[in-house]
Amino acid sequence: MTPSSRLRVADLLPVATVGLRTRPGRAALSVLGVAIGIAAVVAVLGITRSSQADVLARIDLLGTNLLTVVNGRTVGGDEAQLPAMAPTSIARTEGVLATAPTAELAGVALFRTDRIPAYGTGGLAVRACDVSLLSTLDARLAHGTFLNEATARYPAVVLGYEAARGLGIGDLSGDPRIWLGGRWYAVIGILHPVELAPEVDRSALIGFPIAAQDFGYDGHPSRIYVRAQTTQTAAVATMLARATNPQSPSQVKVSRPSDALSARLAVADATTSLFLGLGAVALLVGGIGIANVMVISVLERRTEIGLRRALGAGRRHIAVQFLVESLLLGAAGGALGVLFGTGVTLTLAYQRGWQALIPPVAVAAGLVAAVAIGAVAGLYPALRAARLAPTEALRTAG
Repeated sequence: MTPSSRLRVADLLPVATVGLRTRPGRAALSVLGVAIGIAAVVAVLGITRSSQADVLARIDLLGTNLLTVVNGRTVGGDEAQLPAMAPTSIARTEGVLATAPTAELAGVALFRTDRIPAYGTGGLAVRACDVSLLSTLDARLAHGTFLNEATARYPAVVLGYEAARGLGIGDLSGDPRIWLGGRWYAVIGILHPVELAPEVDRSALIGFPIAAQDFGYDGHPSRIYVRAQTTQTAAVATMLARATNPQSPSQVKVSRPSDALSARLAVADATTSLFLGLGAVALLVGGIGIANVMVISVLERRTEIGLRRALGAGRRHIAVQFLVESLLLGAAGGALGVLFGTGVTLTLAYQRGWQALIPPVAVAAGLVAAVAIGAVAGLYPALRAARLAPTEALRTAG
């Protein structure tokens, strides 16, 4: 009785890597195809998680309890006006911690000098504001000081971040002045960017008293910032319209700026899905590359297969040999892809100042997907090699 052939586990790896060692260039290209797909998946998930963590951290830092009240429209479609007593009424609302009314001064332009034509405003605005604006917005000064009860009565101005850049004022050296509404105003402060109030970034801020004196400000605010107790933010939001204008609450708009930042996360999720789709396509291409390499390997190694079969190697041994070879290609591509994707994430996170986060599920899924692709891609070639009869393989070889 002829003894059945055996393939020791210790011999499996050397036998399975014969094709890889004899054709390193072709094997490297197959590994690269899988690596690109896995790297795309890991990098997209890592970069998305890192950027989202940064946005969430900023939202938490700035607070989700900031609300804004702005004037809406009347029944006739005209722009409504917030009552002059609205800030006081809002401040008395249960759950409100602080309020800061502001008013955009229509028709008041600002320039770096008095030599610039009146139409060259650069999209910057002039706003009258309360001295509580800085603390209510949790804003920070880059240079100088903010308005107080004294400076709010004089021609002093605080510039938002973008307004200062647009006017070419980087700091307060030289005691800079700007031409505001046909008058010279001294710049006493420059703000850092205010994430939740971008309109402030492009504004020059002056006090209510000087706005009334120089430009006839009538005391009606156009935008009121409200800080609520975090646990009562939603409830306060529902009460603000009536507190602002009890007679016509429908003419008041209430919003939460942090919702805009949260919407950015939704956009990021949509973008992530797109890039994950591209990564899946790259994985598919890599899998096809492995399958192609394995099929060609079977055709080119018919003599080897026939000789091994003639010497007693079983069909299962031939199938396992080619299947393991395909799995090794997939695993190598997966490991290389994970390393490359992690490197891309770390590099980009460092450049953007993010905390680098590599989701463990991305690494695990990448490796599992690569091995699975190797298995699927090598299954048909392995079965095809196993079905070759020794005589047929030796006769048709060469």
